[in-house]
Parts: sequence; C-alpha cells; structure tokens
Amino acid sequence: MNNMEREFGWDDEIQKDGGGDFVLLPAGDYNFTVTKFERARFAGSEKMPPCNQAKMEITVHSPEHGDVVVFHNLFLHSKTEGLLSNFFAGVGLKKKGEPLRMNWNATLGRRGRLKLEVRNYTSKGEQRSGNQIKSFYDYDDIPAPQQQPQYNQEPQYNQQAQQNYQQPPQQVYQQQPQQQYQAPFPTGGQQSGGFTPGQF
Repeated sequence: MNNMEREFGWDDEIQKDGGGDFVLLPAGDYNFTVTKFERARFAGSEKMPPCNQAKMEITVHSPEHGDVVVFHNLFLHSKTEGLLSNFFAGVGLKKKGEPLRMNWNATLGRRGRLKLEVRNYTSKGEQRSGNQIKSFYDYDDIPAPQQQPQYNQEPQYNQQAQQNYQQPPQQVYQQQPQQQYQAPFPTGGQQSGGFTPGQF
C-alpha cells in the first residue's frame, strides 16, 4: 500500500474513511506553536459588529496525545482589544503596558503556552464537544524549562564489575593555538578607495 501524500485527479479512486482523526484534549495548560493564519472578514452578529478577523491554526503539543490543531478566531475590534493583546503577549511580541502595531506574519512559527478548555455545544440537534483556547500565558511569565538536578554523589556500580574493569589510558590533548580575531571592517585610519565611514 502506498502511504505517500499526493494530489488526486478529479476521477481518482479513494478508499480511506475520514472523520476518525479528531482528538479532544482534556482541559489544561499546553505548549503551542502558531502554524497558520488567514485574513478574513467577520460579517457581524448581535454581539459583534462587522470587522476584520484573523483565523488562526494553533498546534497544541500534548505529551499524551501528540500534536492537535485547534482553530482560534481573533476579531480585530476595540471590543476584543484585550484578547488581541493577550495573544500577542502569549507569542512574545507584546510587552505589558506598551502599545504594539500588530504584525500577523511575525506570529507564524512562534511558540508559547496556553490554557485550553473543553466547550460543549449542540450542532444539528447533536451534542458535541471541542477544544477552545481560553487564554494565552504571557510569554515573559513562562518559566524556563528546568534542568535535571545534578547530584554530587558518585553513582553506585556493581562492585564485582568495578574490580574487573581496567581504566583505559588517558589521552593528552594539546591546546590548539587560538586564532586572532580580526574585525570584519577596518576601524581606523584612511580607507582605501577614498571611502570614509559615516559619509554618504
């Protein structure tokens, strides 16, 4: 069976059943990566007037369930300015208390941490559940990954194995002479070709 991805022709035969790949993650905190965004226009509703809309694809990284894509819509309106700030702070592009000119292309590939919740809803008379991003943690507040603790205690080995083990001869390494650093551009004196730094 050929598992390579390929484009289908209009009359190609298909076999694989769909719909079984949906994974509902439990509510909680997860690392994420912004994988896609699309510019769209929101037509408006009772609660929100028509406005620009960013349709985001966020890949949520779950240690137990693998990577799961969650769709997240952001409305570009003053009513949701706090949510926009939360997103941009979550990907490390906005600092608290400082204004930001939104740069959507800069969000692609950015990573952070978010709080995910499970939303229950009714669609076509059927009860369903889906993941929804509740909020993004401020990128500057995310603790750095902790290193494994290092212990000063010597590891315990089988004593019989230690007695039969012969220490290999140690190699002596000579320090290589270090190369001198040379500035990429001359810094002082007259430049060749009549160029003087800083003058145009």
